[in-house]
Amino acid sequence: MNNRRISLLVVLFICITGVQMTMAEQKRAIFAGGCFWCMEPPFENIKGVIDVTAGYTGGRTENPTYQEVSSGATGHYEAVEVIYDPQQVGYDQLLKVFWQQIDPTDDGGQFVDRGTQYFTAIFYLDEQQKKLAEASKQAIDASGIFEKPVITAILPAEPFYRAEEYHQDYYKKNVMHYSMYKVGSGRSEFQKKTWHKRDVPTPAQYERPDDAELKKRLTPLQWEVTQENGTERPYDNPYWNNKAQGIYVDIVSGEPLFSSTDKFKSGTGWPSFIRPISKENIVEKKERRLFLVRTEVRSKHGDAHLGHVFDDGPPPTGLRYCINSAALRFVPKEEMRKEGYGEYLKLFK
Repeated sequence: MNNRRISLLVVLFICITGVQMTMAEQKRAIFAGGCFWCMEPPFENIKGVIDVTAGYTGGRTENPTYQEVSSGATGHYEAVEVIYDPQQVGYDQLLKVFWQQIDPTDDGGQFVDRGTQYFTAIFYLDEQQKKLAEASKQAIDASGIFEKPVITAILPAEPFYRAEEYHQDYYKKNVMHYSMYKVGSGRSEFQKKTWHKRDVPTPAQYERPDDAELKKRLTPLQWEVTQENGTERPYDNPYWNNKAQGIYVDIVSGEPLFSSTDKFKSGTGWPSFIRPISKENIVEKKERRLFLVRTEVRSKHGDAHLGHVFDDGPPPTGLRYCINSAALRFVPKEEMRKEGYGEYLKLFK
C-alpha cells in the first residue's frame, strides 16, 4: 500500500471519527407549540442550535402524513425537534425561547389553529430535562403574566416523525405566505403584547446536573477546578483580561455570578471582581490549607468551586473576588436577553 493511499485512509478515519464524536456530544429537545412553521425560526436563530426539524410526535400512527395529523385522529402534535450543542446553549435557554412563542393557557389549540394537533407540550428525553421543564412551567404559572392557569403538558418523548419536505424551513421557502399567516393567526400580536420588554421568569432554583452529565459538558480543566477545588494557571485563561460588557455565569448551573461592571484589573492573572451580582448565588466558607486560612467562594446551586475572596480590593467594597475562568461562562451584553438574563441588563444602564 503506497504512502498516498495510507494518507487518504488516515484522513478518512479522522473525518469519520470526528463526525461521530460531534454527534455523540449533541443533544435533542422536542417542543410542540402549535403550527410548526412558526416554531422553527426562533430556535434556528439561537447560537448553539445545530438543526431544527418540523414533524409529528405523541400519537399512535407510525410515519403519519400531514393530512392524517391535520384530521386530529392520529393523536400526534405538530412539533419541532431541536438538535443543539450543550456547550453553547443550555436546555433551560431553549425553554425560555419556547415559552415566548406560545399561549400556554389555550386548551383548544394555538391561536387560529384549533384541535389536539395544535396543543402545546414539552417532550422530555431524560430526567434532567423533565426537572427543568417542570421548574420553568411552575415559574411561568407563578409569575402572574397570564390570568388563566398554564396548561402546557410535560410528557415523556415518543418517536418523532419528520414532516414532509415542503414544511421544512417554510418561513424561508414561502416568506410572504408565512408572514401573512403568522400575523393573521394572531400569534405575532400575542407575542408583542405578552412579552414586550418582559423576560421569561427564571425558576427559583438552578440545578447541578449529575456527575455523568457534568463530565460530558465540562472540559478536564473545568472539572478539576469546579469539582476538585483546582486552580488554573494565571494569565493563561480566557477571561483574566476580558474587557467586554456582559455577565459571568456558573459553568455548572448557569446561575448569574458576576458582572463586567464590577470587574477590575488586579494584576493577579485571574478575573477579579469587587462583588457578586447577588449574594444569593454565592457561598463563602473558611478554608484551611497549607497553614493558610482563606475564604473559598462557591456557587450556591451548582456547588462549584469558583475561587477565593480577599480583603485587598479597591473601593467601594474593598474586596477582591479572585475567580477561575474555568468556573465561568461569559454571556455578552448583546446576547443576555436572548439567553434569558435580560433582567440583568439594568446593570449596564
